[in-house]
Amino acid sequence: MQDIFQRLAERLYEKNPTLTIDEARVWVELLWEDFETTRAKAGREYEGKEMTEQIVVRWIDHYGPNLHDFLANNEKYKAMFEKATKYLH
Repeated sequence: MQDIFQRLAERLYEKNPTLTIDEARVWVELLWEDFETTRAKAGREYEGKEMTEQIVVRWIDHYGPNLHDFLANNEKYKAMFEKATKYLH
């Protein structure tokens, strides 16, 4: 799993160099968890980490260059991101 997160973080970092590699990793983990949690709450059957990876890759490719702007407009993610990155230092 760590290899998947690292690979996705590197992909996001390439799309958005305003992020550090550590911040990209936090984003990947937040997006991964959000997708799986949302599907579970909706009562959807778990389709495996391959499906989640496909979705996160799509989000990175589509939204990755602007994720740093997203925090300014979304308090939920801003709080989660700040809490997660606090442990990086």
